[in-house]
Amino acid sequence: MTDANAMTGTDSAQDDPRPLPGTGSGQDVPVTRTFLPPLEDYMRLLQHSWDRAWITNHGPFCTGLEQRLREHLDAPELYVLCNGTVALQIAIKALDVKGEVIVTPFSYVATVSSAAWEGCTPVFADIEPGTMTIDPAAVEAAITPRTTAILATHVFGNPCDVEALQDIAERHGLRIIYDGAHAFGVRYKGRPLLDHGDATTLSFHATKLFHTVEGGAVVGRTAAIGHRLSYMRNFGHDGPEAFQGIGINGKMSEPHAAMGHLVLDQIDHILATRAATCRTYDAHFEEVEAIGRMTLRAGTEHNHAYYPVLFKDEARMLQVRDRLRAERIQPRRYFYPSLDTLPYVDGHCSVSRDISARILCLPLYADMEAGLAERIAGIVRKAVS
Repeated sequence: MTDANAMTGTDSAQDDPRPLPGTGSGQDVPVTRTFLPPLEDYMRLLQHSWDRAWITNHGPFCTGLEQRLREHLDAPELYVLCNGTVALQIAIKALDVKGEVIVTPFSYVATVSSAAWEGCTPVFADIEPGTMTIDPAAVEAAITPRTTAILATHVFGNPCDVEALQDIAERHGLRIIYDGAHAFGVRYKGRPLLDHGDATTLSFHATKLFHTVEGGAVVGRTAAIGHRLSYMRNFGHDGPEAFQGIGINGKMSEPHAAMGHLVLDQIDHILATRAATCRTYDAHFEEVEAIGRMTLRAGTEHNHAYYPVLFKDEARMLQVRDRLRAERIQPRRYFYPSLDTLPYVDGHCSVSRDISARILCLPLYADMEAGLAERIAGIVRKAVS
């Protein structure tokens, strides 16, 4: 579930720094802002790559970051990649997923398009209205003799009902792949969320709370799955002069990994400041009936990846969005549209379409000024009053 630009749908979340016509100097407030370490620190690391003339092919920054992430996330079979979409594609291949794959309509397009790209047939199961994650009852109803896997998304860092989905998968002999693009560092009932399913994918795109500019990772549940993932990301290589099987080029570069090291150094600070902004929003919206919020699954240690708010109808959501835009604040309709409306799939998911039409993600990023969050919350409250 790789993210896209809040305004244009491209893979950049940064606004054009040039002033908008008629607005004077300055920039809009983006829905997210990439956390960047001091440039001199990044240049210092890049100098090491220049001195070694080693900028790709599993260099020391890449292998070092991979090991740090395994330890930080308690995920021993984690493999870093060039992006989160390739992570999905490799997971599908590594698990021999074919035929029909049950997918969620409430996710970024890469979740569904990756399955279609790999020759599978996406079959939609609707979502739970509170958690916004895939509904296990709808999953079970969608299973046919051609179903081989479930591809579900941990939405906004909120875990799927992993116990119910695991039970379904075991009873029907299905694989489970979780799109964990929003789930960095999330724990559920005392365990890493990455422990669940046969494989989980991560996105390290610049819009994420942990990023490598462009990047991602895939996590296997077992050592055997991890081994397949490891060679599939590197053309099938099993050592420099042997091939284990088919693969593609999914490697992360050294400059990207170097950025990851510096961001990971600051991850506690990033998480703490994002949590503080969420608390500010929470305080303003707690007793406002016109503003709904996602139901966090019990037992979740959340990462404050996004701040979605839900309105009574699409007209009210558009009114709030337009009020914010008038103040040069750019929220995002995310996820919109519901993926069951894509031109290359079939399906109709009424809950997802309803939620998708009414949801808005408010600006949230590391080191966001408390006064700005107060201002945004005030505009939203006034718009719905």
